[in-house]
Amino acid sequence: MSKALNLPNILALFRIALAPLMLWFFIDRNNPIFSSWHPSWFDYFAGLIFVIASVTDFFDGFIARSWNQMTKLGGILDPLADKMLVLAGFLGLMVINRASAWAVFLILSREFFITGLRVVAVSEGKDVASTMAGKIKTVIQMIAIGFLTMNWPFATEILWLAVILTLYSGYEYTRDYFKN
Repeated sequence: MSKALNLPNILALFRIALAPLMLWFFIDRNNPIFSSWHPSWFDYFAGLIFVIASVTDFFDGFIARSWNQMTKLGGILDPLADKMLVLAGFLGLMVINRASAWAVFLILSREFFITGLRVVAVSEGKDVASTMAGKIKTVIQMIAIGFLTMNWPFATEILWLAVILTLYSGYEYTRDYFKN
């Protein structure tokens, strides 16, 4: 049990806990608890949570590889935490009308499909390593969420770039699955 709960896995669990907290700051803006808050504070807190979660994403992978602490549990928790963060970010942004429902639908559909495909591939003993397009896709999705959260210029364009890269990397995973 202690080997499974190493620092990288604890960071992934922390990231999983941050995802619903970030979503809360997006969708519960009318809660009486926050009646004295300026609307921009919700963006700042959601953005801060997102940055913290993104930094833990980098460090849990870096530490797991550097300290040779890669585990099967980590192989499940890390992508789950990533998906939960992306899900919370894009759904929250859609609720506050900053992200296109079509863009969110396309991104999340791809994420669910590829997650299912990866589970099938693993059960068949096939390699499901991340591709470079998949890694770039994740970075651009994170940038899109950050820009949309802060309501910065070009946020919508970055979101659609994320959609294109998301669909392309999904194509790569699917192609590679059927090649093997």
